[in-house]
Amino acid sequence: MIDDYTIQECKRNKEVRAMKIKSLEHAIKESRGIINESRMDKDALSFLRRKIANSIQELEILYLMNEMDD
Repeated sequence: MIDDYTIQECKRNKEVRAMKIKSLEHAIKESRGIINESRMDKDALSFLRRKIANSIQELEILYLMNEMDD
């Protein structure tokens, strides 16, 4: 989950929020690609899927912040 400092910075600074969103979107896309092309064991795949789920939740929080600013 996003730490408190990052949340506060994202609330305060739209540019920081935009960079964090871009970073998370890229990480999710790349992780999904790794899963699709991978022959990883089940434990590693489960770990990566959990990380993707956490990143998606973080992204949703940041999207909501954007909507609140509009």
